[in-house]
Amino acid sequence: RAPSRGGTDRSGSAGLYVTMARNEEKANNMFNRFIKGKQEALKGEKDRRPYLATECKDLNAADKWRQEILREIGKKVMEIQNAGLGEHRLRDLNDEINKLIREKSHWEKRILDLGGPNYVVQGRRIADADGKDAKEDEQKGTGYRYFGAAKQLPGVKELFDKPAARTVRRTRHAMNKQIDADYYGFRDEEDGVLLREEEEAEKEMVAAAVMDWEAKEAQREEDQRRTRGGRGGGGGDDDDAEDAHQFVAHVPLPDQKDIEGMVLQKKKKDLLAKYASAELMAQEAEAKQMLNAGRGEDA
Repeated sequence: RAPSRGGTDRSGSAGLYVTMARNEEKANNMFNRFIKGKQEALKGEKDRRPYLATECKDLNAADKWRQEILREIGKKVMEIQNAGLGEHRLRDLNDEINKLIREKSHWEKRILDLGGPNYVVQGRRIADADGKDAKEDEQKGTGYRYFGAAKQLPGVKELFDKPAARTVRRTRHAMNKQIDADYYGFRDEEDGVLLREEEEAEKEMVAAAVMDWEAKEAQREEDQRRTRGGRGGGGGDDDDAEDAHQFVAHVPLPDQKDIEGMVLQKKKKDLLAKYASAELMAQEAEAKQMLNAGRGEDA
């Protein structure tokens, strides 16, 4: 290629600049890694959380790993609130959160074994980022919960939206199947309690009825005695003084037979007046007069 004015090759200088820039970047990168490694060496190797909680023998270390797990759970719970992460990412995050929760329970038991506080009782309630309790999925085992946007995933929302219980009216046949001898009281007298109560109630009712009857009989006899005293023109001085304030009937009162006879005569008279003619009634009256006259002559 022909050199440009001034005796310099622009394309060659540009390539040289690019090569120098890449070498400088590599050197800086290596220098940065060297500085980072030296700082880590000065700080010491970073501790890694044991895979099994039983490998930890120090109470303070176990409490530290539990706090670290809690921080990881909090970060992932905040991240899972974003519904735009996609279904697969949300499911992975939810699985990771449940895994961390199980790991946290192992560390809490280990802390309790080492003589530390009982975090198991204190942290039974697991809440979501919005303060609501996380829903559990019994199909994936006891303790599997859904957080944040994972509760709205396909198949999860329908899992917890249970239909309302349908109330079914009992049919007459179903109600009749529950009727037994106790419903009709066939076995009420087997223990003897009902019989004793009925016997006591019967005695009380009989005693009350007898007292009522005696009171009525006494009142009836008193009325009859007063009536007989009125018919006989009065009794002694004591009776007069006792009955002076009471009304005495001086006419004989009809008894039950007299009243029944009067009612019968009235009914006969009404029937004759309704169905018999005037001539028949006149003949009957004439016959009665003749019978009465014949009885008077015989007497």
